[in-house]
Amino acid sequence: MRTQYDGVVLLLQGGGALGSYQGGVYEVLAETPFLPDWVAGISIGAVNAALIAGNPPERRVERLREFWRRVTNSVHWSWLPDGDALRSAANLFAAWSALLTGQPGFFRPRGVVPYFQPAGHACAVSWYDTEPLHRTLLELVDFDLLNDGPTRLSVGAVNVATGNTVYFDTRERRLGPEHIMASGALPPGFPPVEIDGEYYWDGSLVSNTPLQYVLDAGPAPTSLVFQVDLFSSRGKAPRTLPEADERAKDIRFSSRTRLVTDVYRRMHDMRCAIETLLAKLPEAMQADPEVQRIAAQIPPSRLNLLQLVYRQSEYDRDYKDYEFSRNTMLDHWQAGRNDLVRTLRHLDWLEPPDERTALVSHDVHFDAPG
Repeated sequence: MRTQYDGVVLLLQGGGALGSYQGGVYEVLAETPFLPDWVAGISIGAVNAALIAGNPPERRVERLREFWRRVTNSVHWSWLPDGDALRSAANLFAAWSALLTGQPGFFRPRGVVPYFQPAGHACAVSWYDTEPLHRTLLELVDFDLLNDGPTRLSVGAVNVATGNTVYFDTRERRLGPEHIMASGALPPGFPPVEIDGEYYWDGSLVSNTPLQYVLDAGPAPTSLVFQVDLFSSRGKAPRTLPEADERAKDIRFSSRTRLVTDVYRRMHDMRCAIETLLAKLPEAMQADPEVQRIAAQIPPSRLNLLQLVYRQSEYDRDYKDYEFSRNTMLDHWQAGRNDLVRTLRHLDWLEPPDERTALVSHDVHFDAPG
């Protein structure tokens, strides 16, 4: 089935500690013919994307595992039974541990209160120092391969001065650790990252998925797209204040995939209508430069979007994106594995759409038969 596609794209959403779900998805993907030609990510998705694009295929899963082992090795309860009532309390402890002591290989508290620091200094605009992440990226990512290798990488950030989304793309420039860190510089926890005299924050402040960027940039004519999201736009009405905070976070950082794909379908329908109209013009008019210019703006494209969305477990709370315990990381990783295995069982979902359909999408949690 890989031969039916001109390209494979992997889209990785932001979501902090939930990002190990994407590691589990990729571990299964690495065992298939559908290795991505293009990886795009935001925030923790940018980190995972760099680990993929910046390593040869045979080392990618190993590097992903090493990253998640490093950043979760401070809290691990091997004795804690699954389903035990202590699990929620243990997860809360892990979240508070991250807030108070940071996470190894990722971030550490500055030890000073930002309000008492000189204006303009990094200590005055953030609670944590992300230098540990800088070192981790240099150790685990081959940036020469990331820039010169066969896998395209795009990571999204926000320009602090303009408020506009910016994508750092290996098709347009060479990327370093600072570009990956800019994509994940979520305020006020992390400081903005300076690149070429401009300051950047986490791309999720504007949009938490790279889907729109990839559609605008133009994937291969027939593409298989794996979109791995960490926040679900669907959920239950909250009953408590913490549940309200969690639900608001899910809505804020969910991908808006339906909106983006609906717009893409409408644009495709318009292109098809213009193409039909142009074909009916007399031959002499078809040679007109303006008609030819319009025709050139209608490239054929067919996209098959397989969406995988992390679904809330019974232990998740409003702090799930900064709860870095090893137990929870392993649960997220396994959930990612399970969801892609279930998705790939539907062989009909791997078929590209016909030329008139343009885009089809599938979500194993909603489209799979009961």
